[in-house]
Amino acid sequence: MAQVRWTPQAADDFEAICLFIGRDSPRLAATFADRILLATDRLTSYPRSGRVVPELGAEDIREIVIAAYRVIYRIRKNDVQILTLHHGARLLDTSKLGT
Repeated sequence: MAQVRWTPQAADDFEAICLFIGRDSPRLAATFADRILLATDRLTSYPRSGRVVPELGAEDIREIVIAAYRVIYRIRKNDVQILTLHHGARLLDTSKLGT
């Protein structure tokens, strides 16, 4: 089983998105947060369940899509690093990935 670790960038993204959603609906923000955390927790057992990030084509950098957001992560030997949460309608800034 892999261990899921969040980078500071991903933690900041997660917090900012939840705060943004929460301005209109705290309930929806909580639901969104739960969906993200459940999806990332599943990566402990199924780290390759996400698709390869199309912009990069690297087998070790994958993503899962939750609502309008892309959860981008890197697979390492014994862990999964959540790199960033990114709105799917925006161009991906690969500098946020630390690759």
